[in-house]
Amino acid sequence: MEEVKKIVSDIKNRNIKPIYFFMGEEPYYIDKLTDYIANNVLTEDERGFNQMTLYGKDTTVDQIVENAKRFPMMAEYQVVLVKEAQHLSRTIDQLDAYASNPQPSTVLVINYKYKKLDKRKKVYKTIAKNGVLLESKKLYENQVADWIRKVLAGKGYKITPKASALLVEFLGTDLSKINNELEKLFLVLSKDIEISADHIETHIGISKDYNNFELKKAVGERDFKKAAQIVAYFAQNPKDNPFLLTVSLLNSFFAQLLEYHGLKDHSQKAVASALRISPFFVKEYQTAARNYPMKKISSIISGLRELDLKGKGLGASNLSQADLLKELLNTIF
Repeated sequence: MEEVKKIVSDIKNRNIKPIYFFMGEEPYYIDKLTDYIANNVLTEDERGFNQMTLYGKDTTVDQIVENAKRFPMMAEYQVVLVKEAQHLSRTIDQLDAYASNPQPSTVLVINYKYKKLDKRKKVYKTIAKNGVLLESKKLYENQVADWIRKVLAGKGYKITPKASALLVEFLGTDLSKINNELEKLFLVLSKDIEISADHIETHIGISKDYNNFELKKAVGERDFKKAAQIVAYFAQNPKDNPFLLTVSLLNSFFAQLLEYHGLKDHSQKAVASALRISPFFVKEYQTAARNYPMKKISSIISGLRELDLKGKGLGASNLSQADLLKELLNTIF
């Protein structure tokens, strides 16, 4: 994220702004930048008298402003960190008066997670004019694997496409959770080793053979034996492999196949762009498209939607996960 890099670079170069307002649905960068400012604007000796942390649940905008207007003691700046500021959403507009004339020796950091300011409001425009305003947006699932690759590259590591796909499939789009798992790998793997699916299985505990990623591949290849083995594993480990997640991912897969059939250009680049997938996985979709004509796909999607409802307890009398998974295979094969 280029905006994040610029903020870090400016702080390193002591080009420090009086207000930093970090907001949005993705908390990873909001927390990372807040911590970076907390650890890098002041020296360790200066922090004792010149750095304070407030929490949105326990404070008001007036109290924040009162603290922000104070002068630093024997330091160039004081830092005021406001965490969980989203709890002040009803009164945050009151920050406008201070933002229009901020204390130049104060670095006010507003950590405003899961929400964002209305761009049409005066306070948004005032903060953007006199400080730094960053919106941290949730990444789409197809963007997360590339994010993982870039994070690892920044630390001198490489990762195989399959390994990154496993992480996304198991952890979703929660960047903080993914980063925590990557930190485990940094402790045990040297930088000259490319992170593989085996490493993910050994050190993070995600099965490289029995997961939705491998099930989707087996389904695409119409490999019933392998799909049945994976489904049997899911039935024995229902907590780690919830049925609703499996049926949702397969529904998305077949929806993408339907989209694939509608494309005029089936080249690797065009398919990757249209389906929002890594070019590495295009061959799997090309194979699956040969195995599933459009009419069959439409029928499967209809069946998967019915199974989704059954998995939620609608139209079925408490079917077990094993029974639902058997129906899943029957629907597809």
